[in-house]
Order: sequence, then C-alpha cells, then structure tokens
Amino acid sequence: MTSSAPLSATTSTWNAKLWGVLLTVSLVIGLDALDVSMVGVALPSIQADLGLSTSALQWIVSGYVLSYGGLLLLGGRAADLLGRRRVFLTAVAVFAAASVLGGLVDDGTLLIATRILKGMAAAFTAPAALSIVTTTFAEGPARNRALGVFSVFGASGYSAGLVLSGLLTQVGWRWTFFLPVPVAVIAWIAASRLLPKDGPRSSGGYDIPGAITSVGAMLLLVYTVVEAPEAGWAAPNTLIQFAVAAALLLAFILIERRSAHPLVRLGILRSGSLARANLGISVFFGGYIGFQFVVMLYFQSVLQWSAIQTAFGFLPAALIVAFGSPQMEPLIARLGTSRTIAGGVLAHLIGYVLFLVIDRDAPYVVGVLPSMILLGIGFTLAFASFNIQATAGIPDHEQGLAGGLLNTSTQVGGAIGLAIVTAVLTAGGEGKTGPDALLAGFTPALLTVTVLSAIGLLIGLSGVLGRRKIDKPADESAQKSSDEPELALVD
Repeated sequence: MTSSAPLSATTSTWNAKLWGVLLTVSLVIGLDALDVSMVGVALPSIQADLGLSTSALQWIVSGYVLSYGGLLLLGGRAADLLGRRRVFLTAVAVFAAASVLGGLVDDGTLLIATRILKGMAAAFTAPAALSIVTTTFAEGPARNRALGVFSVFGASGYSAGLVLSGLLTQVGWRWTFFLPVPVAVIAWIAASRLLPKDGPRSSGGYDIPGAITSVGAMLLLVYTVVEAPEAGWAAPNTLIQFAVAAALLLAFILIERRSAHPLVRLGILRSGSLARANLGISVFFGGYIGFQFVVMLYFQSVLQWSAIQTAFGFLPAALIVAFGSPQMEPLIARLGTSRTIAGGVLAHLIGYVLFLVIDRDAPYVVGVLPSMILLGIGFTLAFASFNIQATAGIPDHEQGLAGGLLNTSTQVGGAIGLAIVTAVLTAGGEGKTGPDALLAGFTPALLTVTVLSAIGLLIGLSGVLGRRKIDKPADESAQKSSDEPELALVD
C-alpha cells in the first residue's frame, strides 16, 4: 500500500511534489472520464467506415462503460492489497496500449474489444487514483481542496468529451482513440517518478466469485434493457434474462456475506453519507448521460449539424465545469456536500424541463443554451461533493473500496440510464422518419431523463433534511475543535 504520509489540516504546506502527485492522478482520471463520451460525435463516422449496425455501434460506448463499471470493485480491492502505485502504473500502461490498438483496427468487433480492454484498465486506475488522493491528504480542508482539484479533471473529462470528439472527428474518427496515448504516457512517466513506493503486499485474498457474479449481473441487466424494445418487454427471453440478472445480484450479496475476503465489505454501506452518495451519483449520472445522448441526436439528426457544430453546441457546459469546479471548495466548506449536491441536481432537473419544449426552429440561444448552462452549473456543484461525501470517515485501508464503489455507481448508473433512455427513444421513434418525426419521438426519452433527475433530487434532499437535524450539535462542537465542522459537512 502507499506509504505517503497525510498532510496536516492546513492547506498552506503543499509542496511541488504533492502538487505533482495530485495533478498526475487527476490527469488520468480525466482521461478515464473523457473516454466515456469522446467517441460520441464520432459514432456516425465509425458506423459508415466500418459498416456497423446500430446495435453494434452502441457497444462502442456500452462496452467501455460496462467493463469500467463492472470491474471497479475488483480494481479498488486490488489497489488496497497490491499497492496503489503498482496498480495505477500497470493500468495506465494497458490503457495507453488499448488506445493505440483502437485507432489502428479496421474491424468493428476488434474495435469493441479494444474499448472493453480500455474500460477494464480504467476500472483499476480510477479507484487507485482516488485512494492515492484520499490517503495522501488528511481528511478536512486539505482533502476537500485536493478532491476539488481531482474532480475538476473528472467532471471536465465527461463534459469536454463530446467537444473534443467533434473537433477530432473533423480530422478523422481514429484521432479520438489516439489522443489519449501521449497524455497517458506522460502521466505514466510522472507517476513512476512522483508516487511513493508501495509497501509490502497485503495478505488478503481476492473475491473472484464475487467479481464474476457482480460483472455478470450488470452486463446482463444492461444488455436486456437495450434489447428489450426489439424483443418485447414481456417476451420470455427478456423475462428470463431479467430473472437471471436478479439471481446473479442475489448470489453476489450472499457471496459477500460469507467470503473471508469480500470484494465489498457490506458493513461499509452502513455509512449514511457513503450510501447516499453512491445512490445519488448513479441516478444523477444516468440522467446526464441519457440527456447528452438525446441532445447529440437533436443536433445531428434534427438540426443536421456537422461534427464541429455539435462540438460547439456542448461547449458552454464544458467551459462552466472547467472554470467553475476549482472554485467549489470554499462553497462546499460553507454549505456542506448535501446542499451543494441538492443544488446541482436541481439545476439539472430545471435544464431537462426547459428542453422538453424544444422545437426544430428554436434558436440555440433560446432553446438550447439555458439547458447547457444549467447542465454545467449542476455538474460543477455536485461532482466534487459526491467524491467528498463518499470518502469521508472511511479508514485508509478501505479508501480503494470506497473509490471503487463510487466509480462503480457512476458508471453503472450511466450505463443503465443510457440503456433505459435508448430503449424509450427506440420505442417512441418506431416507424418514424424525418427530423420532425424524430423530434416528436424525443419527448418520451426526455420525460424519462426528467423523472430520473426528480428521483435524484429526492435523494439529495434527504441529505439536506438529515443535516438539519445535526446542525445545532455540529455548530456547538465547532467551538471545541476546528476539525469537526469539516466532518459535519458530510453527514
């Protein structure tokens, strides 16, 4: 495990090496996030070049997200047992190699395979990176500031992916695969020099049955949701697949309760802040990815925009996240994570509602820009807060697990949210052609996104109401210790 000593609670003692460690791992988490959305605008070009069907095309996105989300728990466990530096360096190298292969292949099946491989690598880098941050910086102001910087890269990666995708697709879709390579190589070199050496490997074991059942449950669930509109929601195969996914999930829980070395120590879920953060970010990100997909279709299929126009259409949200996220730490310190999360989800909900009345002739400034601004504000408010809330109070030896859980919730929530929205969109647009018909088919999908966001708001508000119950004691204890108010922020 990493041998670095935590910082003191003051933030004025950061030296160049600590900044180097933070920026290096943040750069890689930005790459992981970037790859979720960076192929988005390039999909039509990939489809035309490689002759892929629409269902196969979706797996270029889903293959990455599912392997990423499905193996995050194993990645977090590996980071805690093998050492965060070892896992981080190995996974970054695999990520770079898979990026090269993805840009070179000429077969759709091989392209999907490289995306799955990249997702597997990201599943090990993400929890290792987050646990490096949370074990290097002491809980309180120092860690909150570090997680604010860390979240800038993650949030910017998700929001900037479509922008970069549009710019690079103008040159050629393969550049969306090649771009991460030099960045990953630079990060690997920096990490090999800056990250402290790991201590001896821990003696704990690996929960392979738990990994198999959890990955199997998630893959089958998303696959069934994607295929259900065509096969029929009440078709025997669909019902059987749902039942098998539920059985695998139940088996996973039973395995975790009995395993000597569980992939997930179920007792960690007794932390209210951790459980709420994981549930909240899964719904939040599921709605966000689904909305992003619908807007991309609106730009390209309804408005007939080019890749570069689509890129600039998403630019306002990306700019708000990039410039707003670094300013979040003081606001989170003042309001607490529960309130900033609720505010972020509310901003998304209003943005989705505004987009429900979009039409083909609406000017961008009137019809689209308000939703983009609210999307950027919401992501800026909520993303860093989710990271802080999910890791507060967790001991160092389980920070990899906490990071793995949070990233699993993010990616699986995104995959399931996208699958649900795609299924509704497919059903709503069945038999319809032409821009106006496609636009009418967007309404059920947008309503689905809005409902998901409303559920997320309820989860966020539950944290705000819970915090009100402890505000008075927290304020009283603040007079005794300057460290305790930081802990109260993540009730």
